[in-house]
Amino acid sequence: MDLCVIVLLSFFGLLRGQETTDPISLDDCCKDGKERGQESQDCTSLPLISESTTCRIAQEQCCTAVLEDNICTSGINMAKDQGSCDALLSSSTCESKTAKTCCECCLLGRAAQERGLSCDLTLAVWYQCGLVSRACCVDRSPNSNGKPTTDLQPSQGDAQSTDEQCKDAGCSQHCLNGTCVCSEGYKLKADAKTCEDINECLLGSHNCRGGERCINMPGSFRCQRVISCGTGYELTDNNKCQDIDECETGTHNCAAELQCQNTAGSFRCHPRVQCGVGFIQDALGSCIDINECLSVTGPCPSGHMCFNTVGSYTCQRHSVTCGRGYHLNVDGTRCVDIDECAGPDNSCDGHGCVNLVGSYRCECRAGFIFNSISRSCEDINECRNYPGRLCAHKCENILGSYKCSCTTGFKLADDGRSCDDLNECESSPCSQACANVYGSYQCYCRRGYQLSDADGITCEDIDECALPTGGHICSYRCHNTPGSFHCTCPTTGYTLAPNGRSCQDIDECVTGTHGCTESESCFNIQGGYKCLNFDCPPNYRRSGDTRPRVDRADIIRCVKSCQPNDISCVLNPILSISHTAISLPTFREFNKPEEIVFLKSPTPSYLPHMDSPEIVYDILEGNVQNSFDIVKRVDHGMIVGVVRQVKPLVGPLSTVLKLAMNYVTNGVVSHRNIINVHIYVSEFWF
Repeated sequence: MDLCVIVLLSFFGLLRGQETTDPISLDDCCKDGKERGQESQDCTSLPLISESTTCRIAQEQCCTAVLEDNICTSGINMAKDQGSCDALLSSSTCESKTAKTCCECCLLGRAAQERGLSCDLTLAVWYQCGLVSRACCVDRSPNSNGKPTTDLQPSQGDAQSTDEQCKDAGCSQHCLNGTCVCSEGYKLKADAKTCEDINECLLGSHNCRGGERCINMPGSFRCQRVISCGTGYELTDNNKCQDIDECETGTHNCAAELQCQNTAGSFRCHPRVQCGVGFIQDALGSCIDINECLSVTGPCPSGHMCFNTVGSYTCQRHSVTCGRGYHLNVDGTRCVDIDECAGPDNSCDGHGCVNLVGSYRCECRAGFIFNSISRSCEDINECRNYPGRLCAHKCENILGSYKCSCTTGFKLADDGRSCDDLNECESSPCSQACANVYGSYQCYCRRGYQLSDADGITCEDIDECALPTGGHICSYRCHNTPGSFHCTCPTTGYTLAPNGRSCQDIDECVTGTHGCTESESCFNIQGGYKCLNFDCPPNYRRSGDTRPRVDRADIIRCVKSCQPNDISCVLNPILSISHTAISLPTFREFNKPEEIVFLKSPTPSYLPHMDSPEIVYDILEGNVQNSFDIVKRVDHGMIVGVVRQVKPLVGPLSTVLKLAMNYVTNGVVSHRNIINVHIYVSEFWF
C-alpha cells in the first residue's frame, strides 16, 4: 500500500506544479485526506477544503490509500496471528475481499519461507500480492531487516569459539556470534549464508520525489528524472538540467561566414563582417545592394531621374522620350520615325517589308501569315488547318509548306499526295512463298513447313512425329525430315506397307524363309514364325493329314486308340487331345474382352432326354495372370465354348492354354476332350 501512496503523491506533485494559483498546497489536501481515512470516514463524500478539482482528487485518493492500507494490514495481521483466513470467507463486502487478498498473499510468503524457497515469488500474481507475500516471507527470515546486528558482543572467553563458528558458517558478508548477517541494503537468503540485494524500488522503501524514477543498485538505489530536460539541455550526474553550449561543442549549424553565440537552451548565428553604407546584410551575412531609387522617397531633385548604382545612386536631368517606332534625331531634340525595313536584316526576317509611320508591315511569302501582335511572319500549319484534305495518309507540316507521307505498305504517288500499294513481294521478304495484299503482304510455306511465330516470315519445319497425333502416323517408328517424315518397321519379321506408314507381317512360312525341319510344321506369328511338332502320346493316334505348315484355324487332333485288353486305356475318360496355335498382338488399347478361340460341340443345345450329358468347359493350365476365361454360349442351336482374353498382355510372350471339354452326366464326368491352345503374343500391336 505504501508504494501506491508514493505513486499517487508523485502524481499529485505533478498536478501541484500545474495549479500554482491555489493558496492550499496539494500536500495539505493529501494530509487532510489521510487524517479522515484514519477516522474511517467515507472517502467519496469528504468535506472539501478547497474549490480546486485537483485538491478534491488528492483528498479522496489519499483517504482511499489509508483505508485500503489499514484493511490490508488487518488481513496481514490475521495471517500472522491465526495462520488462516477462514474468518474472512463468510463476508462479501469490498473491504473483506481486500483483507482476504492480503491475508492469503501473506500466507503464500510464510509458506515460501517455511519451505526454504525464495521470497520473490515466480507466480503470475497481482503486483501488490507479490509485495505482501515478500514482506511476510522476509519478516520471518533471520535478520529480516537486512542490517547487521552490532549490539551483541561476544565475551572474551567465547571469542575463540565464536571465530571458529564464523569460520564454519561460510558467510558471504559478515558473521556475528556464528550467525551470518548482511550489510545495509542487503538481506539474508534462505540458506542463512548468502546475502542478496534488497530492491528498494520494488518494496517502495525509497525516497524519490515526484517526477523522479527509482533505479535499483547493488545495496542501494538512485533517483532519476522521468521528464526529459528538453531541447538544448542535458541531465547532469546530480540530476540537474544544464544548458548545452552548442557553440563550444560544435553542434550548431552556423555557416562559415557567421559567428555562433550561445543562448539558454539554444544559440544564435551573427555575421562576422559588417556591411558598409549603401548595403544591407541578409540572414546569411551577405551584403546586398540597396536600391535607393526605390527605397528612398525622392532621392533626386525635381526634373531629374534616379539611377541606382552599386552601393549608391546617381541623378540625371530628364531627356526627351520617344515612343515605339520612333527615335531621337541627331540633335536629340525631337522624335523621328524609324525605318524598320531599312537594311538587309529588316524586321520581317527575309519577307517583304513595308515601312509605316511609327510602324511597319510585313508582306509574307506563301505558307506564312502576318501576326499583327508579334509583327512577324508566322508559318501556316496546313495539316492542322485542312485535316484529311491535303494528304491521303499522313501530313507533316514544314516551314512554309507541308509534306505528305504514307503508312507502312504504301508508297507516295507521283502527285506527292496519293498513296499507292507497295508490292513487298518484289523484295522477297518471305523465306518460301509471298502473296501481296493491299497495304501489306502474306508469307506462305510449302507442305511440311509452318510460319515462325517469332517473325511471321520464316518457314520452320513441322516435326510431324512430335505432333499430338505423331504416335499414330507410323505403326512403329516415325523419323522427321525437312518438310516431311518417313516411317520404319522392326528390322525383322515386318515390311513397310505400300501406304508408307503401316507395318505388314512377313509370312515366313509362305515365303519359305523359315528354318523348320521336315518333321516340324511352320506356324507364322506376327513378326516371326514358330516350328511346331505335335506328337500324339501313347494310346493315341493322329487324325487327319500331316501338313508342312500350321494355319490359325488348323487343329491337330489325336484320338484314343487302345490296344486289345488294355483296361486302363479303355477306362481313361480323355477321348481326344487336340493342338492349335494362335498369334496375338500386344493390344495398344484394351477396352473389352477379345474372343480368340471357339470350341464347338456336336451336341445340340436341346436334347430330348434328361440323362443327356452336360458340357462343362474349364481352363486347366497356362492361364498367365488369369488373362483368359472361357464362357459357354449357344450359337445356331449348338453349344460353343468361347475362350476370351480379359486382360492385356505385353509381348513377347508365349503360353500353352490347356482347355477341357467335359461331358458330365448326373454330376460325373463321363468323358472329356483336351484342347491345347499354343498362344504367341507379339511384341508389337500391329
